[in-house]
Amino acid sequence: MKPAPFDYVRPRSLPEATALLSDESANAKIFAGGQSLGPMLNLRLARPAKLVDIRNIQALRAVRVDEKSYSIGATLTHAEIEDGAFEDFSQGLLPFVARGIAYRAVRNRGTVGGSLSHADPAADWVSTMAAIGATMVVHGPAGERRVPAEQFLVGAFTSKLGATELLTAIELPRLSATARWGYYKVCRKTGEFAKAIGVTIQDPRAGIFRVLAGSTEGRPVLLARSGETLATQGADRAAGVARQEIEEVLPHLEPGHRQQLAVAVQRSLQKISLLETV
Repeated sequence: MKPAPFDYVRPRSLPEATALLSDESANAKIFAGGQSLGPMLNLRLARPAKLVDIRNIQALRAVRVDEKSYSIGATLTHAEIEDGAFEDFSQGLLPFVARGIAYRAVRNRGTVGGSLSHADPAADWVSTMAAIGATMVVHGPAGERRVPAEQFLVGAFTSKLGATELLTAIELPRLSATARWGYYKVCRKTGEFAKAIGVTIQDPRAGIFRVLAGSTEGRPVLLARSGETLATQGADRAAGVARQEIEEVLPHLEPGHRQQLAVAVQRSLQKISLLETV
């Protein structure tokens, strides 16, 4: 199939893009990498009246750094993160996650902001940004606002982005040199979206102890009790707590899905445990 007819616009600045989106009745869609929107257009699952191509806006590719945090522009591609286009302040987590997204052809064009805005619960960046405690920087006609990554998804394919807003950047804490992380996803084959994702981040110097279950059919879930156990009793003990906590906080999921989530989370904690013994 081919897309339904639409107007195509390429703004050169963020104010110009915002102005194009400001009329909610215009039914405009943002286009960046197009790895999700392109197929939806061809299948006519999306029928925007106007396509706003933001790839030429340099402000959306900026990387800004201070002593405690850094921000990355929303139109940076997965491949650029994988290849180290900017200094890695995540102690290897972001490049590792980027390397596992789909295939290189997809990573060459797909963008971190596009993936987050698409709001697929099974997407790697959705869980990663929530686990690390990132903040989504959202821009619209009313100005700029910030949304914690763990609250960004409302549900499957639904985010807190308004119809006239766009995601411009992601702000992340800088992990210290002593930080440890574990990332594991359950997939039937390479390049497929995850059935379950587990992410663990431990950084005593920064006071970060977070355990997350992702690809839950909705918003990723921070396992608060597991994180507290990680901080006080270590990764091995937290792994046992995580299985029980998943059963308690996600009772609506199928038992098989909860089992996959438990495996993913426990494998992510296992990596932390192995690093602790080195």
